[in-house]
Amino acid sequence: MKKLISAIATASLTLLGGTAAHAASYPDKPVTVIVPFVPGGSSDITARSVLPGMQKLLGQTFVAENKPGANSAIGAQALARSTPDGYTMMVGSIGTFAINEALYKELSYNPSKDFTYLTQAVRNPNILVAPPSFPPNTVAELVEYAKKNPGKVSYASSGTGSSDHLSAILFRQRTGTTGVDVPYRGGGAAIADLLGAQVNVSFQNLGAVQKHVQAGKLKALAITGDTRSPELPNVPTLAEAGIKDMVVYSWQGFAVPKDTPAPVVKTLSDALRTTLRDPGVTKTLQGLGFEVVANTPEEFAAFQKAEVARWKQVIKEGGIELQ
Repeated sequence: MKKLISAIATASLTLLGGTAAHAASYPDKPVTVIVPFVPGGSSDITARSVLPGMQKLLGQTFVAENKPGANSAIGAQALARSTPDGYTMMVGSIGTFAINEALYKELSYNPSKDFTYLTQAVRNPNILVAPPSFPPNTVAELVEYAKKNPGKVSYASSGTGSSDHLSAILFRQRTGTTGVDVPYRGGGAAIADLLGAQVNVSFQNLGAVQKHVQAGKLKALAITGDTRSPELPNVPTLAEAGIKDMVVYSWQGFAVPKDTPAPVVKTLSDALRTTLRDPGVTKTLQGLGFEVVANTPEEFAAFQKAEVARWKQVIKEGGIELQ
């Protein structure tokens, strides 16, 4: 019996020593960073903005790999099935990590169970915009117009289940109004029809329409953030416009597979947050309309859980059919 106990103890120490050695030497080969969308989108921009800093801090190559498809589920599934050793990580969106879980009956991965969260990297609010020719110029006028014209106001979005689509549903829930959703295959198409006055309003991502607002091609009624945007200081928040409990941000964050060793999680999270807070990186991201968050793994995990619960409720109350 004593020999058996000794053997088990020796094996345990060997295992712990191997784990410690792995953590101490990590990373000793290139790290793949999955981007579950096509190049050029918010997740892709976020990844490529921080990877040079990660490489400098950790002395290893970080390679972005785009795996688009199925509303980011293909890339997320690849992360969930990867070896939890810190050599595969992913940057994903509010859709990847929260809305998909609330919207899809059968999802090929589980955002709340399959990942360990590293940091919520950036966020940016949506902004309620309309063509200059649309009569309402304020949120109060839009609410009044919608009540006088039930089911007539058209809300463009980048697709069913997107943050702009769900923002429109939440807005109608908060104001007791009705409207018609017009989903497009991407934000670009939605914005094009807004510019052409083919649709009435939309809760577009701030960074995507900021230049159109500043050029007078679209008018901004309100912003969904908890404070005004420095780039558009005259645009009120929805709270200032009288709509309470409607702070909405689109966001991007980093994750690794569940069961990734805690020392590796800490190494990656610390490096990500240090890089995000670098003045040069922060300035670049702010110039693209992002606000740096750079929170802890624990804070991001709690936030992700709350976001899933929130959007499940919005989808249920909105009568949105699960996909």
